[in-house]
Amino acid sequence: MELEIRYQDEHLIAVNKPVDLPVHKNDFMPNDAAYLTKLVGDMTGKWIYNVHRLDSKTSGIIVLAFSSEVAHEMALLFERKEITKTYHAIVQGNPGSGVFDRKVVVKKKSKFKKPAITRFETLQTVSSSHSYKDKEEVQLSLVKVMPETGRWHQIRQHFAHHHHDILGDTHHGDFTLNKLVSADTGVRRLFLHASSLEFKHPVTKEQIIFEAELPLEFSTVLDHYGV
Repeated sequence: MELEIRYQDEHLIAVNKPVDLPVHKNDFMPNDAAYLTKLVGDMTGKWIYNVHRLDSKTSGIIVLAFSSEVAHEMALLFERKEITKTYHAIVQGNPGSGVFDRKVVVKKKSKFKKPAITRFETLQTVSSSHSYKDKEEVQLSLVKVMPETGRWHQIRQHFAHHHHDILGDTHHGDFTLNKLVSADTGVRRLFLHASSLEFKHPVTKEQIIFEAELPLEFSTVLDHYGV
């Protein structure tokens, strides 16, 4: 698997992670399964240190470090909310613009919740023409998402809580809509993409931004219903 590198210096590397690629190895994966930190290590010939989380089902920009010291400094930037994170998602309905601030659970099958803040702005809305259960001609919206915290499945939880499920979410989402859209378009994925990260480089102190354009599947779905 070839990875799309968006930035690399002696301290950091930024990669446009493909959908369905785990960041690191876990106990549920086959021994020969691919994962991001191994692929980047093989490509660069360096030790790779994880800096932040990105779900395997989420595509987009992720930053990795080449030393534990830089990884620590990057982690502090995330903790101090000195990194601007922007995502894009396709969600059910039209959420408009605003802020979700409901507490979210911290991991799967947990009841423990922590505060979380997700800002959002609707950019485009189309009608899927699908009606089912008590829903009539369900709309789909492309939404810009700016999370201020980084909890487990935060964006997915927040939109699901407010009945604006992210398309393709098989954990928190609307399974009926997922099947209908997949049947129409032939696309099956979680429609959540990490579009950009902006921060001050922990070593050079330069203000930098890493960006990854929306995957083709987003326009495939929006164009299918938007004509």
